[in-house]
Amino acid sequence: MLRLLFLLILISGSLGTWIVKEKPELFLDIALSQWTSLEEWFTGTGDEPLPEAPFATIPFIAENRGASTIFQPHLRDFAPRLSVPTAHASVILDAETGRELYGQNQNVKRQVASLTKLFTALIVVERVKNLDELVTIDEEAVYAEGTRVGCPRSGFCNGVRLKVGEQISVRNLLQAALMNSANDAAIALSKHIGGTQEGFVKIMNARVAELGLANSHFCTASGLEIDGQETNCYSTAADMARITAVALKHDILWDIMQMEKTFIHSADGEFSHEIFNTDQLLGSMPNLVGTKTGFTPLAGYSLLAVAKHPTGGYPVIAVVLNDPYRWESIQSMFSWSFQAYDWI
Repeated sequence: MLRLLFLLILISGSLGTWIVKEKPELFLDIALSQWTSLEEWFTGTGDEPLPEAPFATIPFIAENRGASTIFQPHLRDFAPRLSVPTAHASVILDAETGRELYGQNQNVKRQVASLTKLFTALIVVERVKNLDELVTIDEEAVYAEGTRVGCPRSGFCNGVRLKVGEQISVRNLLQAALMNSANDAAIALSKHIGGTQEGFVKIMNARVAELGLANSHFCTASGLEIDGQETNCYSTAADMARITAVALKHDILWDIMQMEKTFIHSADGEFSHEIFNTDQLLGSMPNLVGTKTGFTPLAGYSLLAVAKHPTGGYPVIAVVLNDPYRWESIQSMFSWSFQAYDWI
């Protein structure tokens, strides 16, 4: 009886309760494989030294959640279902694990308009070490179509526009491109890095390949489609969410997107340009990390956004493409995410 009691204590201490509860199949395999040794050990006369305990060399296995920095999303029992009926494509991605929490047509190729500018900004901060580096504005940037510095909406110019020959920092142009979705700022940045817009597009699509985004092909840094080549310019809700997850590694981008408005200045101080943020949720959603809007007549109204759980962690990415009710959809997507999932 003493040997049997000692054996039971040894098994409990060596294997741990985790194997017994969570891995019964492992416990059974070990027990069967060690049966011969157990039989010999039980039948000892007591006059010879005890043989080495059969489980003495089995390593102790235990689960240590404290050592893990990434929590996994788990769908709650009886979680409500989500529907985003006004979006042609939508997705919710857990930023830290890359797990899709929800998706509808998320891998369908579509035009994504100015959501592209987040990818442009990502490439800029990956390649430019000094964001105070100066960029010279040229005619190609100044005469861009659509939203521009000084023109917060296409065809509506109520501020000071960029001037040909003006020098302005990379940081300031990032602010204009991300906050106000200025096409001239995106074009100027692209030419500063790629030499030409076409040169920068090659860099964009090379980065697409590196990230393994098989359903994306970009045509411009601004997200404007090229006449006659519209079908060659596309991404997906899922790919844009994955790009956003990579962009989250660069705090500067999200610090910019948290700004309600700012002034950007030419290097010589001669020109000053007021920039407003297009984010309609800014200031009304305390756990919001940032958003990027997009619109062209072909792409429709699109939006990507990042928010954290009300407790302050677990960033979630939501994307809707071609959704006239994009702001309401994004809010319902975040609300559902934090109601339907636990992070453990």
